[in-house]
Amino acid sequence: MPDTLAEQLRADADSCVDLCQATHRACLETMLYCLGRGGAYADADHIRLLADCAEICQTAADFMLRESPLQGSVCAVCAEVCDQCAVECDTFADEGRLEQFARLCRQCAASCESLAGM
Repeated sequence: MPDTLAEQLRADADSCVDLCQATHRACLETMLYCLGRGGAYADADHIRLLADCAEICQTAADFMLRESPLQGSVCAVCAEVCDQCAVECDTFADEGRLEQFARLCRQCAASCESLAGM
């Protein structure tokens, strides 16, 4: 366990970076999966949201790794997009893969919210 507040904050940021990177990858994998399924899964708005989520997760991770003074703002947007992505994926209630992905998006959103001080 970290000894100082600074060490705890760094550990929290490292954990958030890991979640953002995992969510980025899962977004890309889910996008390919949905395109392969076709129909509602491949709806342009759904695919666009997955692409947006992938991009903002990677961007948030990059900002945190650089210790940018703007990381809180970027993390706040990342949390919002991840939440939207989770809600959207929940509409595919019969699809276990998308349910798992929605859970990861919610974990990433919670971590980003915490880091952004929301």
